[in-house]
Amino acid sequence: MGERKGTNKYYPPDFDPAKHGSLNKYHHSHPLRERARKLSQGILVIRFEMPFNIWCDGCQNHIGMGVRYNAEKKKVGNYYTTPVYRFRMKCHLCVNYIELQTDPGNCDYVIVSGARRKEERWDPTDSAQVLPTTPEQRERLALDPMFRLEHGVTDKEVLERATPTLSRLQEAQDAWKDDFGLNSRLRRRFREEKKTLREEEEEAAALRARAGLSIPLLREEEEDRRLAALLTLRAPDSYEEKQRLKRSEISQRSWFSAGTARAAGGALQKLGLGAARAPRAPPGPPPTPAGLGIVRRRAGEDGGGAERPPPAPRETPEAGPDPPGAAPPAGAAPAPSLVADYSDSGSESP
Repeated sequence: MGERKGTNKYYPPDFDPAKHGSLNKYHHSHPLRERARKLSQGILVIRFEMPFNIWCDGCQNHIGMGVRYNAEKKKVGNYYTTPVYRFRMKCHLCVNYIELQTDPGNCDYVIVSGARRKEERWDPTDSAQVLPTTPEQRERLALDPMFRLEHGVTDKEVLERATPTLSRLQEAQDAWKDDFGLNSRLRRRFREEKKTLREEEEEAAALRARAGLSIPLLREEEEDRRLAALLTLRAPDSYEEKQRLKRSEISQRSWFSAGTARAAGGALQKLGLGAARAPRAPPGPPPTPAGLGIVRRRAGEDGGGAERPPPAPRETPEAGPDPPGAAPPAGAAPAPSLVADYSDSGSESP
């Protein structure tokens, strides 16, 4: 990086390559600039990427694997001849500092402080994975022929048990090998389903329009078809039976309706022909001229013997004319109905 930055740069007149060596030494600067500000303390600022998921102890937030930080890197020891480095970085969500260091013995990272690891580990034997041999096993394989033979037999048995599973996995992978063909079949299937759905929606809309419904109609299922096949919708009586019952009802029905029968009964009662007649009065004495309203007058009375016309009978609008043979009301004077005039003074009516 220093050579790249020193290429095609300005060289002052007093620059001496033999004395200064490079422009960085001439300017007394480090090629990493601000990242090397703590280099005197053995600390170098690098770009560090989180190796696994963690929980911050300061803000209790989750920090995912792959999040990058500007971390201070320094050497803290050795594992045999491999150096152990420690990284210190500040959480981007709070003021807490997180420290991690390498673990060359287990090929992993260890959290020193400021966070805790999110445990997502599992046992490889649970997923039937083939485990790599440990250093102790590798040493025995190199030195012990009998152990090497036993290990080979065991590996063959494991391979035989895993062969069917591996074959099925290979077939499943080969089935997805032709991406273009699978995509074409899938798109064809989607087009057919879309066309079917559109036809069903059109049929449902037409049915709602005919029936005047505003509710959505559900799709017809096979269970609905079986239930509809078990039901029989028919009238309890046939057409001929209905006609026969209707004719018998008409023949047994009265010709007059209820209102006409009542009106006819009232007219018969008024005419005295009805069944319910008023009881007749017992026969009384024979009628007399006075009872019949006959008045005898002599000749010459009332202006030369001119006859007066009989007065017209009075009728009340409320009661109507009295039926024949009815008695006059009490307290009323009998109206003269007939006037007789005799020329002979000495004659009397028979």
